[in-house]
Amino acid sequence: MSTLTATPETPETAPAAPARPAYRVTGRRVLASEWAKLWSLRSTWITLGLGLLFLVAFGVIAASHYKSNIDSGRHMDGDFASATAVSLSLFGTNFAQLALGVLGVLVMAGEYSTGMIRSTLAAVPRRLPVLWSKAAVYGLVALVVATVGAFVAFLVGSQIVSGTPAAMGLGHAGVVRSLLGAGLYLGLVGVIGAALGALLRSVAGGISVLVAALMLVPGLVSLLPTSWQGDIDPYLPSHAGESIFALTHDSTTLSPSAGLLVFLGWTALALAGAAYRLLRSDV
Repeated sequence: MSTLTATPETPETAPAAPARPAYRVTGRRVLASEWAKLWSLRSTWITLGLGLLFLVAFGVIAASHYKSNIDSGRHMDGDFASATAVSLSLFGTNFAQLALGVLGVLVMAGEYSTGMIRSTLAAVPRRLPVLWSKAAVYGLVALVVATVGAFVAFLVGSQIVSGTPAAMGLGHAGVVRSLLGAGLYLGLVGVIGAALGALLRSVAGGISVLVAALMLVPGLVSLLPTSWQGDIDPYLPSHAGESIFALTHDSTTLSPSAGLLVFLGWTALALAGAAYRLLRSDV
């Protein structure tokens, strides 16, 4: 009878465990992750499409309305009578900023609503690269979409108002700067939306603060004494942003460079608040 004798394994004879690949969290990989997450959401495609539609459609509608008034000889109020092809084409900026800003809130606050933020921060324990990457990726996407929309709206609108006092071309002084400024403004609105989403961690709260800052606060400031309005009004986020892409300026508005600096300051303030809460609060 034969017997089998088990030979104990020693470190020399034991099979080697398969080596696990070493993964490192790098800025490029965090950016790639946020890029993939952004385009995997149906809301991204829908809201970006709405922002582009608002920008182009309302610009074309404003240009068509101006053209019909000119052709019929109807009286127009002062603001509309002094309109240019640029101001008419960018009429939809106020509507597009809501769509792009709301998507910015969803990009960040949506992860808190679903609980996915826990997995995100487990993969990126340092936390802040997540905020910077989300803001950079979405801000760049919003910038590109808004810039394309601004140029399309202007090219169509300028054809509609051709032959009227508002007619302008891309070669006119300040036109390209205004169109690029509109794209930059809307891109920064998207970054502010993402920052508010991280700061408030609530989709409803982020959207409410965004709408209040861009649309409600200017109306409330108009109720203040006139002497106060001149000191406050130009530095509000929406008015500072408008000065970035406005074709003409007067003593009551900021210059494009000053408006850009003020709006960048508001953007930095929102990001600083988001970064502080992301570091100091549990998810």
